[in-house]
Amino acid sequence: MKKYSLIYLALAMTMGYGTAALAQNAKVGNLQIEHAYTRATVSGQQVAGGFFKIENKGAVDQLVSVTSPVAGEVQLHEMAMEGNVMKMRQVKDIPIPAGGSVELKPGGLHLMFMNIKAPLAAGEMVPVKLRFAKAGEVEVKMPVNAVGGAMKH
Repeated sequence: MKKYSLIYLALAMTMGYGTAALAQNAKVGNLQIEHAYTRATVSGQQVAGGFFKIENKGAVDQLVSVTSPVAGEVQLHEMAMEGNVMKMRQVKDIPIPAGGSVELKPGGLHLMFMNIKAPLAAGEMVPVKLRFAKAGEVEVKMPVNAVGGAMKH
């Protein structure tokens, strides 16, 4: 019985480390980008979302633009309820409060990869360059999760 418990424990630890290695965190100035990911797409799909959390240990800043070689354009978007209708719209920037955080997630603020050049396959990494008004630029490699897959930390 102990033999199997040790095998399961070793397997669980290996899986945990393997999953943690997929999500890349990055730092620029006082900003920490955590748990970045996107989702796999199917052939012909031209758009995909990008998600992550930004922790700010300093003064107010703003995410002002994003680029990636996998897409013709990357836009900053938000989803919000207008009456009983969920609407998505492009925003000029995403404010990051001093000493606070902002989470880009499904159903809220997020990145929108437009005119994707090739399908995004689960297990790939998507390079994304984030540009902040004060902190400058940083590249983040976003793991591509399977469609319907949970966010991997």
